[in-house]
Amino acid sequence: MFDITVNGVKHHVDVIPEMPLLWVLRDELGITSPKYGCGIALCGACTVQVDVEAVRSCQARMADVAGKAVTTIEGVGNGKLHPVQEAWIKHQVAQCGYCQTGQIIQAISLLKTHPKPTDEDINEVMSGNLCRCGTYERIRVAIHAAAEKIGGK
Repeated sequence: MFDITVNGVKHHVDVIPEMPLLWVLRDELGITSPKYGCGIALCGACTVQVDVEAVRSCQARMADVAGKAVTTIEGVGNGKLHPVQEAWIKHQVAQCGYCQTGQIIQAISLLKTHPKPTDEDINEVMSGNLCRCGTYERIRVAIHAAAEKIGGK
């Protein structure tokens, strides 16, 4: 039995220690926004925040995240759109949408560590989040816009 807080709600889950966080979220808790993409932490579709760090939930074992705070796309913004989400909409980043929750979570983590990221910072940090639709330029523009808005507060 493990305790885990997801989007501010504490849960008790009875799973094996090796179970990936992705399956705990999707199968045990019914939170389906983190997507299964590759299963080997290369695509970023399953990205969530554990405490404040972006983590590939397909490779994060339950034993390693027990007792920590997990945030999925549903938990960002406190009931409102986060500035990154607003920028995503304004700059029409999403196409198919499959990768977007992981992209947004990764971008939010990036802005916590790099409040005024350069294109190089964005390219480096976001490089592990793949977008089959190829919206990388719009992602970069949206991250810069969100950084400006967050910095302006």
